[in-house]
Amino acid sequence: MPDLTEQDVHTPAGAGADAWTGFLAAPAHPGGSGVLVLSGSSGRIERDRCRLLARQGLTALSVQWFGGPGQPPGICEVPLETLVSATEWLRAHGARRLGVLGLSKGAEAALHLSVLRPDIDAVVALSPTWVTWANVGPGRDGRALPLRSSWTWKGEPLPFVPYDDDWTPAEPESAPVSVLGWYEQSLRTHADRVPAAAIAVERSAAALVLVAGGDDLMWPSLRFAEELAARRRAAGRPVRLVGRADAGHRPRLPGEAPAAASALFRHGGSPSADAALGAAAWPCVLDALRGPGPG
Repeated sequence: MPDLTEQDVHTPAGAGADAWTGFLAAPAHPGGSGVLVLSGSSGRIERDRCRLLARQGLTALSVQWFGGPGQPPGICEVPLETLVSATEWLRAHGARRLGVLGLSKGAEAALHLSVLRPDIDAVVALSPTWVTWANVGPGRDGRALPLRSSWTWKGEPLPFVPYDDDWTPAEPESAPVSVLGWYEQSLRTHADRVPAAAIAVERSAAALVLVAGGDDLMWPSLRFAEELAARRRAAGRPVRLVGRADAGHRPRLPGEAPAAASALFRHGGSPSADAALGAAAWPCVLDALRGPGPG
């Protein structure tokens, strides 16, 4: 196993970005490719995933992008400049090629970064969405309502699709729930908001890899990925889509343990299917993040 260097990172707020804390894992001899690793709605710093990528020659940084000191407590009007600050930190520390790997809400952010920032060379979107959604949790005012955008750019909230308040889960109150139907119903109810909220991936120059499972019970990520891929192809942009019908919301990359069960949500899939999806996507993931030539 290659030697790794590890570092906890702390940066101050600045230029519209919130302060952030993070974790860096790098190979002993970095090859010049850096990747920002974004969790989903857990908001955790993905230390193990950074180590996994560093063992493949990538300098990997994961940051806390909400819920930290000076940040919104929920995914509510999170400044995308905070994540730009993290990519700039990677660039300042030797990354000549910049990638972003995100899961779920982290994939939503990664796709936006690739549209807004021409210096993003590659995006790997695990279980992505093709539209911007309303907030998940409270904003800086401590309130989850009224609904607001998950993201801001240059101080302005991005257009978003709200949730349909009339939706109710099928499961008993004491059981973990699938919110797949909530997202599907919200798209129908607020169809007039969808065009403005669509993430304009056709404008992104980044190499794009989409990874999604057809048994995702959080949101219909495989259908979302197919929509993203269709928009890319219509614009003449390259895209690689890796899907698996029986995988769920949390694909696992080679070397990662199965995702822990949740007491709140049903994520779909199975340990074997989620691992198989990650294994199928792994060569495409590494190709995109390393870029042409030596990584």
